[in-house]
Amino acid sequence: MLTIETRVGRVAYEEQGAGLPLVLLSANPGDHHHFDSIVPQLSRSFRTIALDWPGYGNSPAPEPPQSASAMFLADVLEEVVDSLHLESAFFLGNSVGGYAAARLAIRHPERVRALILVDSGGFSPPTLFIRLGCWLKGREFVTRLMATSFARFYLKRRTPLVNRLIAEIDAGRAIPSRIAVDAAIWRSFTRPDHDLRAAAAQILAPTLLIYGRFDPVIRDGDNARASIPHAQYVVMETGHEPFAEDPDAFLKALEAFFLSIPDDRRSHVSSHSSGAR
Repeated sequence: MLTIETRVGRVAYEEQGAGLPLVLLSANPGDHHHFDSIVPQLSRSFRTIALDWPGYGNSPAPEPPQSASAMFLADVLEEVVDSLHLESAFFLGNSVGGYAAARLAIRHPERVRALILVDSGGFSPPTLFIRLGCWLKGREFVTRLMATSFARFYLKRRTPLVNRLIAEIDAGRAIPSRIAVDAAIWRSFTRPDHDLRAAAAQILAPTLLIYGRFDPVIRDGDNARASIPHAQYVVMETGHEPFAEDPDAFLKALEAFFLSIPDDRRSHVSSHSSGAR
């Protein structure tokens, strides 16, 4: 893996392919391996850059780990974009990774060619039920206790990759800093600046929203759709990570979206990004 030093610490990432950059941003917990089923195809058309968020994979946790938050991850993304000199890129973000990508598109629209938000955070109304759930998941002992069962709960389709991801999440229960980061990010979901619904109207980039029909964690595709009126919207028969649970259908949705993007934004992107194998 490659690493880069930023003002917020060292960040590891996996890079494959050539062409226009496509930055892949995982959920919490998660690292670049969550995209293993789609990177081989995408890297035929793009320079794929899959991050390890601080505290996961090969990226060290922030100090202290309890300082992590969704907003911190969004800051990390901005630092990585600057450090890698990505003047303009495609961004694909899942869950809190979607929040980070959407915030970048709001704050720095010139850096975003197109946006793919997958079961994205940032669009949930702060209901009492949601706040209670985030409070519970924000307790480190609860996160450690529930990590494996919770992953089985939100990853609905058992592909070989999904089984491996669940095993990795289970192994992460033994890493105190990882549990601390995981819980801290959950606590941050109740902060007012995690709510992008009003600001999302400022997103100018072509946007694709993909939501899993059976995702029990984020069921706010309609809220995101209302917040970004020009976005395309796809519902897949999956849970929280459609790209890991049904990669072929996911890649087909991406191909249709890429072909709909104006030529000046998608440049040389080709049909190699499809799910054909």
